[in-house]
Amino acid sequence: MIPTDRPLILGPHTFTSRLFLGTGKYPTMESMVEALEVSGTQCVTVAVRRLEVGVPKGRTLLDYLPRGKYVLLPNTAGCFDADHAVRTARLGRELGIGDLVKLEVLGDPQTLLPDPVGTLEAAKTLVKEGFVVLCYTSDDPVLAKRLEDAGVTAVMPAGAPIGSGQGILNPNSIRIILERATVPVIVDAGVGTASDVTFAFELGAEGVLLNTGVALAKEPVRMARAMKAAAEAGRDAFLAGRIPKKLYASASSPTSGVIAGE
Repeated sequence: MIPTDRPLILGPHTFTSRLFLGTGKYPTMESMVEALEVSGTQCVTVAVRRLEVGVPKGRTLLDYLPRGKYVLLPNTAGCFDADHAVRTARLGRELGIGDLVKLEVLGDPQTLLPDPVGTLEAAKTLVKEGFVVLCYTSDDPVLAKRLEDAGVTAVMPAGAPIGSGQGILNPNSIRIILERATVPVIVDAGVGTASDVTFAFELGAEGVLLNTGVALAKEPVRMARAMKAAAEAGRDAFLAGRIPKKLYASASSPTSGVIAGE
């Protein structure tokens, strides 16, 4: 019998896929739709501030994302202070997308690294207002714990700067966050290829969120399929439990009972 995995629960939502995809930067809306389909994702991010950018006149991004198929995760991408992020999250709620939100408060436009002070401030406000907050943060274990203490539903440490494709630059920090967290940890940002996704899950991440690695691949649909396989392999490997690393060799065949000279 094939072992099964427990679902990932985020607030009122239950997911069997642990891969979360974004909806920006695709060459066409059609390629986005197909990539999301083959990835197996059940939750996609939408930037509230850009709902009408890059879509045909008379349509919005939401027209391409059937609500019965995907849980929509509005995000506060492009916000550089807590007040702006909070207002953007409220706008997503007013648009009827729901109380689930990916909180981003960025520190500066060049690095797109999160502003720790603004992120914590906005998180506290949104939690008090009843939002289910999935919080993008740096790979700082102290900040991750403070966000958890503030009541966020999940912490989302960056593997690397947004859109950089560098993979997970500081796995030790991610390990510490995972060791201390009692809420789901979802690696977000910096994923470039399938092996990055596998590594994140092998570390113990509950999920991985990515966008650029699929949307800007030479073949987005094929890369989306690869990311799905990588997520499943990495999660299975983590649950299976890898063997410990050893300095010296360890024979895989029995050495006792061997007849000399054979």
